[in-house]
Amino acid sequence: MRTTQQMSITLPNEMADVVKSKVKTGEYASESEVIRDGLRALMARDRAVEGWLHNQIGPAYDALKADPSRAVTVDAVRARLASELAKSR
Repeated sequence: MRTTQQMSITLPNEMADVVKSKVKTGEYASESEVIRDGLRALMARDRAVEGWLHNQIGPAYDALKADPSRAVTVDAVRARLASELAKSR
């Protein structure tokens, strides 16, 4: 049973040049390796975002729904950001 699948993809010239450059410099052995590594990075990023949403954003949303008094107004956020910016200058 095959564990790989051959595909044909089309890339903008700039991206194709990056892929070819990675192979030419010896960073990767083949164009397929470059694409596979890029897809692994994309999958890792997707997993990280999913974890963040599940572990931090979901609970924060639930806590806010349970106690709306915890909410911060847009004006309060802007004031805090302005204050932080002023401190950093």
